[in-house]
Amino acid sequence: MNNVPEVVIVYDKQCPACDYYCQLVRIKESVGRLVLHDARSGGEIIERITAHGWDIDQGMVIQLGDSLYYGADAIHLLSLLSSQHDMFNKVTYWLFRYKWVSRCLYPLLKTLRNLLLKILKKTKINNLKKTRNSHF
Repeated sequence: MNNVPEVVIVYDKQCPACDYYCQLVRIKESVGRLVLHDARSGGEIIERITAHGWDIDQGMVIQLGDSLYYGADAIHLLSLLSSQHDMFNKVTYWLFRYKWVSRCLYPLLKTLRNLLLKILKKTKINNLKKTRNSHF
C-alpha cells in the first residue's frame, strides 16, 4: 500500500499556459507526490470545488490532504512546496512566496490566460453552471 501524500493540481489542460506551468512545476519529495487533474474531466474534486462556489475557469485549485486552495492562495502554496531544483521553480518560488505578491500578480496572470483562451476560441468549463457563460 502506497501512503505517499498527494498534492493535486486541478487546472484546465486545454489552456496552453496552464498546461506548460503544470508540466514544469516540481515539489519537494518530502511533501508528497504531485498529481495533475484536468478540470475538464470532472470528478469528485470538481464537485468539491463547485460546492465551495469557486469558478474553476477563474483559478486553479490545489488539494493538499483534505484542504483546498484556490487562485492566488494555490499558486502561493505551490511556490512554498516548490523543489527549487531548476530555474523555473526557483523563479516561481521567489515570485510567489509572499502571499501579498501572489494576490497582486494572480489577477494579471488570470486576465492574460483568459485572453489567450478567448483568442484560441476555447469553451469554458463552467462548473458553476452559469447561463450564457460558455466561451471566454
